[in-house]
Amino acid sequence: MLGVEIAEPYRPLPAGSLWRRARVLAADPATWKDLAYLVLLFPLGLVWFLVTVTLWGMGIFMLLAPVWYWILPHGEAALFVTDDRSYLALDSLPVALATVLGAGVCVAAAWAVRAMAAVHGVVARALLGPSEQEFQARVEALEASRDRAVDSAEAERRRIERDLHDGAQQRLVALAMDLGMARAKLETDPAAATALVGEAHEEAKRALAELRDLARGIHPAVLADRGLDAAISALAAAARSPVPVGVEVATGRLPGPVESAAYFVVAEALANAAKHAGAAEIGVRVSRHRDLLVVEVMDDGAGGADPARGSGLRGLADRVAAVDGRLTVTSPSGGPTVVRAELPCGS
Repeated sequence: MLGVEIAEPYRPLPAGSLWRRARVLAADPATWKDLAYLVLLFPLGLVWFLVTVTLWGMGIFMLLAPVWYWILPHGEAALFVTDDRSYLALDSLPVALATVLGAGVCVAAAWAVRAMAAVHGVVARALLGPSEQEFQARVEALEASRDRAVDSAEAERRRIERDLHDGAQQRLVALAMDLGMARAKLETDPAAATALVGEAHEEAKRALAELRDLARGIHPAVLADRGLDAAISALAAAARSPVPVGVEVATGRLPGPVESAAYFVVAEALANAAKHAGAAEIGVRVSRHRDLLVVEVMDDGAGGADPARGSGLRGLADRVAAVDGRLTVTSPSGGPTVVRAELPCGS
């Protein structure tokens, strides 16, 4: 109503028990600033009420003074009345006419209310929003994550070049050589030519498989064509994951960068759970809460996952931060492990 926008200052709540979430909530400075705001609402509201009622009451009374002078007996209407005296009594027509200055008082009252609303907005932004230090820390964290994302993209580019050079390119070279030898033997030794063509065919299929895997690592075609639900379902299929995976996706199509980040969060979390956690069951849940996409991957493995010690989870955190999201990993020793990503997806 006042046109004051307040950024969310709260720390992310971890998954787990109610006691664990309550401890994080109690340690969050934003919680205590909320309490201070609620405590200040009473004295501030009292001041706003007194100033508003006084100015508007005075202005309306003065504005309607000629009406009171005409309706009431002379001298019985007054702006201020005490036990023994009346102030600004409407006991003469000139006084009643002079009180039309109440129009100016009403204008002043309107501006006073507007000023009090602006002050209230400043107080609300100061207590309910993030502090300047939090903003600065957020900016520095974003700058660091974006720098790491750039470095990660450069490393990924070099990996793709290396995979193309050492994998698919070499297979295509071998394919060309097999076809060249087959053409040379086509008239003199048809049987050998046929065998070479068969080897070339198998080499072509292997090259296509490597290129397909490489393209899937960059951006899966099913993600672009059919969306997050189909891509995660394909990722969690038995052929891709040796651990049973339950998938629950409750969202439609989203912006491309958000879908890509969500997909790779699930892919990396599934790979980690299958390789390192010794999990017997994995659950994937993707849901949208207004302008926030929440991705959760849970497993019942051994736990102990630490983003600070693993490049995979650290890279995921950078990928999520690149779209202004945040990644939290809850993985106590003995499990369970919950990887949670919150990605802004507003249009």
